[in-house]
Amino acid sequence: MWRWSLMLLALISLAGAAWQYRIEMVVKVTPFVRGVLSPIAENQPIVWPQEPTVGQAAPDSRPPNIILILTDDMGFNDISLYNGGAADGSLKTPSIDALAQQGVSFSHGYAANAVCAPTRATLLTGRYSTRFGFEFTPIFKLGPTIFKWMNELEPPTLPVEINVAAARALPGIEALGMPGEEITIAEVLRDRGYYTAHIGKWHLGGMPGMRPEDQGFDDSLYMAGTLYLPEAHRDVVNAKREKDPIERMVWATGRYAAQFNGGPLFQPEGYLTDYFSREAVKVIEANGHRPFFLYLAHWGIHNPLQATREDYARFSHIEDHHLRVYAAMTHALDRGVGMLTAALEAQGLADNTLIVFTSDNGGADYIGLPDINQPFRGWKLTHFEGGIHVPFMAKWPARIPQGTRYAEPVHHIDVFHTLAAAAGAEIPGDRKLDGVNLLPYVTGEAGGRPHETLFWREGHQQTVWHQGWKLIRAEHPAQAPGDAASERVWLFHLAQDPTEQVNLAQDRPDKVQALKALLAAHNAEQAEPLWPSVINAPIRVDKVGDQPYVEGDEYIYWPN
Repeated sequence: MWRWSLMLLALISLAGAAWQYRIEMVVKVTPFVRGVLSPIAENQPIVWPQEPTVGQAAPDSRPPNIILILTDDMGFNDISLYNGGAADGSLKTPSIDALAQQGVSFSHGYAANAVCAPTRATLLTGRYSTRFGFEFTPIFKLGPTIFKWMNELEPPTLPVEINVAAARALPGIEALGMPGEEITIAEVLRDRGYYTAHIGKWHLGGMPGMRPEDQGFDDSLYMAGTLYLPEAHRDVVNAKREKDPIERMVWATGRYAAQFNGGPLFQPEGYLTDYFSREAVKVIEANGHRPFFLYLAHWGIHNPLQATREDYARFSHIEDHHLRVYAAMTHALDRGVGMLTAALEAQGLADNTLIVFTSDNGGADYIGLPDINQPFRGWKLTHFEGGIHVPFMAKWPARIPQGTRYAEPVHHIDVFHTLAAAAGAEIPGDRKLDGVNLLPYVTGEAGGRPHETLFWREGHQQTVWHQGWKLIRAEHPAQAPGDAASERVWLFHLAQDPTEQVNLAQDRPDKVQALKALLAAHNAEQAEPLWPSVINAPIRVDKVGDQPYVEGDEYIYWPN
């Protein structure tokens, strides 16, 4: 009998240990399972189609080439144009800076949302993505489960609401996407006679009808994994935040993979940022004799933090390991922009090429670097300026005067209209569009400001900017049993307080009500979300993710 008792005790202990270390088990097992189910082949060289040169018009006598460069999670403080030096102050981004110095810098450029996928849906359609229900960013089904497990092992000070059942009921992340009925800028430009190419992140659905090839792109080099290099690669330097749930999810689901036009998965060639930049150069070289639209959607500098050893060595003076990796990643992005502009010069295309450079949202708190969004408060996932006030610039020597600075607020909804106008393309007339063509404002042909009112919405976190005033509202869950959920409101006069230091909500109830009325009218025009929110989590406004919560810290809840 005692043997059976010992065996039972051993089984209970083993089960307890397995449950205690379930996150580690998932992190280790998930990549293996995905590798078996979706094998990844060796690198596949890409052959970009090349247009015959005979009978083609000269570059300066045809519509401009157009390149849209979108970085991921790049903070306002991450390029030296705005601060003289990023990272610890020593990182220069001369190639990115040159786009603005040789064109226009938008000092009040706003992302469409504080999170990746809704921004991309807006950017490509010229419509608030909530007009067609694309309200929440697609999430791996495993993510909420990992968040829940971590909260069980280390209960958070502030409550986190996680609906695991709703998450499990969602289809796979590839089925969470933008409806095929939406018209993208790629479709508009292709109808105008442009060759259209996509490189990099998509995040708007991976099922037929949602993919880049179905949304106006002739060719798509599709990011099918979230690693810059395999984690154990001899040339990679990794930096992890082991206790952060988003970090754990990204590492657990990460793989090193790409895909061309929906074909088999294969490994990229080298460090992902450099690979995308090299392939973008090939697109330029193959299409020097016809107008082309290149959408280069970099994964950099989103986590996981991974740099090449060579780039990491360049910043040996930076003591903080995570900051040093981050600086090296940013340097790789800047190098890529330089490769593109050099290729345009070599092909004689620079003067008649419009380049727009921006980020999908601000820098994230969960990578643990406190200064990436300076001088602004807040992070990715929040509608404070740190989450939505992003790098934004454009260069077109044939049209935009060099060294132009534009101070009025502009928004990602404007990119669609600006690119279409530059190409002389016809925009859809059968739906509500939200942006404007920025070119007349930049060149001085139009007076006034492009917008009197702008909106952001993700679930209960909703924001309106109107004539220099900004209101943010969000619902906070009950802090204790028996408490009621509450609405939190922030009101800032950005014209006088651009870094959101003073909340005027209590002092100006009249302004709060006026802005809420604008928000209500906007909400009445939006569609129901295509899928529900499955998580409601607190984000500290002024602290990075791994800093402990202290009574009095300001926070806002993020629904997704």
